[in-house]
This record gives sequence, C-alpha cells and structure tokens, in this order.
Amino acid sequence: MDLNTVLDVRDARRREPWRPGDAWLGGGTYLFSEPQPHIRRLIDLSRMGWPPLSWQPDGDLDIAATCTITELSRFGRSQPATAATTTPAAPLIEQCCRAFLASFKIWNMATVGGNLCNGLPAGPVISLAAGLDATVLLQGQDGATRRMPVTDFIRGAGVKDLREGELLRSVRVPARSLTCRTAFRQASLYGLGRSGALVIGTRDPQDGSFALTVTAATTRPFRFWFALPPTAAELREAIDTAVRPDEWFDDIHGLPDWRRHMTLRLAEEIRRELTSASPELELEPEEEEEEVSR
Repeated sequence: MDLNTVLDVRDARRREPWRPGDAWLGGGTYLFSEPQPHIRRLIDLSRMGWPPLSWQPDGDLDIAATCTITELSRFGRSQPATAATTTPAAPLIEQCCRAFLASFKIWNMATVGGNLCNGLPAGPVISLAAGLDATVLLQGQDGATRRMPVTDFIRGAGVKDLREGELLRSVRVPARSLTCRTAFRQASLYGLGRSGALVIGTRDPQDGSFALTVTAATTRPFRFWFALPPTAAELREAIDTAVRPDEWFDDIHGLPDWRRHMTLRLAEEIRRELTSASPELELEPEEEEEEVSR
C-alpha cells in the first residue's frame, strides 16, 4: 500500500534529530499493509549492517532487530545438525517461525524487531522470545540503552514499553535457555489460521526447573516458572490466578473461553511431555465437552 503521507525516507546511518511523524522502517510488512496517516518520515534500518544472529562470548545468542524470519528460520534448522548437544532448544525457533502465518515474500522481509514492536498477541517472535526468557535491548535517541525481559516489554495487545523515538536494537537469548528441553503446542480455529493459543514449555537440565509460557491466547505473554515440575492442579491454578478474565484475548480468531480452554489443555500436554509422566493425555470431564468457537 502506498503511504501518501510520507514525505521523506532517510537512511538510519545518518543521525538526525527525531521529530513528530517519524517512524522506524525495518521490513515494512506492517507499515505498508494499512494506512499510516500519522507518519511523515521513515527512518530506514535496512543498511545498518547488523549481523542477523551472533554468538556472544558467554554463549548467549543475540538476534538483531533487522534479522528476517527467513534468516531466523535458517538458523534454527541448521543448529540440530551442527550443535544438537549444545542447543537442544534450536528446533523451537523453527516451530515458532512456522507459526508465522505469512507467505515466503513476508518471510523474506518481516523482521524480528518489527514482530516484537507490533506487540500483537499472535506474534510468534514474541512467543519464541518469551518462551526462552529473552530480553530486548532498547536504544533511545540520546544513545542511552536499557534492557528488559520480553514479558515486561509487551504490556498488552499492541501495547509495549517503547518510548518516543526509541529503537529496539536486538533480542538476547540466554545460553542456559538454549540448553533446555522444549515442547511446543499451537491451536487455531482453522487449519492455516492465526494462532488462537500458543504454549511453550522448557525443562532446565541443570536444576530440573520447569517453565511454561502462554501467548496468543492472552493479551500479553505470561511466563510461569517452577523450581520443580508442578502437578496438573498446581499448573492450572497458576494460570488461572495470573491471567485475569479480561486478559484472555477476544477477536474473530477465538473467544476468550475457547482460548482459556485450549491453553489449559495444551499446558497439561506439555507438562506431561516434559516431565515424562505419560505420553497420553487423559481429558478431564470439562475438557471432553465440545470446544467453544465462533
């Protein structure tokens, strides 16, 4: 879509004062998908030359804001063959990329930073980053930086902790998270539909702790950590206690009741998978009832 209110496009390498009507341009898949009447100038990040993915000396993984979904997917698919013993969580990267409902054209343009800054409940990069306990690095116009967990950065549906003119520079995944055993579950009302519930579980091989992350079904990411694997009742109680009724997302891709129902069901599947309790899921009475949908 043409953005007929944009008067100028500037290279981000050329530092200029931020002014009202400015917007960062990454891949542009969202910006050019609908009218943006408030935007007057785009600051293009495509020539910044940031490495898409880079290993840090301490083993953490840095993902640049300009890393495309294609580059992220390629990295995830390459790791099991080259470093399966050190990055067992790598398959989760590809699983989340596949949850990105988009054509190959979008995959080659959409960026990690753009998906995070949109703050949409079904954003699969949000799911991936929150599931691996990642942090985001934010850079202000004065050069000052701050870092925070992804679960704090996303505050609601489309709401994020991003100040005027601030840039999401990168995402950092802790080395320890990459050593975790992971489990992934996704639910949608349609075969190729947007995620209505996306649940990720991790099991830390060092201390045996268990973490579960809920996204897509809720207005913001929720991450639950347990020093020891919880029982089914404990996990269910933790989710229902933390997520308020108005924080279950409601749109054409799923009613709140259905999203909660699927989240609890998928969470229990993951709990059993990662604790090796039972490969079979025994449904509770209320889960045997017909699923609520639009």
